[in-house]
Amino acid sequence: MILLIDTTKEKLGKTSLGRLEDTVKFKSNYEYIDASELDISHCLGCNFCWLKTPGECVVRDDYEPILKKISKADQVWLITDTKFGFVSYQTKNIVDRVMPLVTMNLHFVGKQMRHVPRYKKNPNWGVIYAGDGDKEYLSKWCERVAINFAAKSLGAYRIDEIEEAVKCM
Repeated sequence: MILLIDTTKEKLGKTSLGRLEDTVKFKSNYEYIDASELDISHCLGCNFCWLKTPGECVVRDDYEPILKKISKADQVWLITDTKFGFVSYQTKNIVDRVMPLVTMNLHFVGKQMRHVPRYKKNPNWGVIYAGDGDKEYLSKWCERVAINFAAKSLGAYRIDEIEEAVKCM
């Protein structure tokens, strides 16, 4: 399943994907979440998701259903506005709150230390962005997010390149 999480106020993901829904690949294989109006707090850094409530965030807001869907997805695409060349704070909150999917234990991946995944299945990550995003930086950030979750980066694409992103789906 492909999970599309849209944090843009204009619902750019829904508008752009509407014209692609007729493709066979898309018809029954994706779920769209409009997260623009959801209450998703930032990570508190309390480590409860690792120590006291393993795999579960203690912050009670609108995020828990999203985390459950992320844990079951094959791909997660973050559809975001950009500010100062980077993803919006709403999108950053979503990514920061994914930490319950890994353990606090670390291991080497190549020459880098990374968290050990909690589950066998981890989604691949991609970014679709609007605004003045720095494509090179967003691509690198997406790679780093994917490495942290023992997954593959699907890349970063401007909203007007959504057809290219769909080819990765």
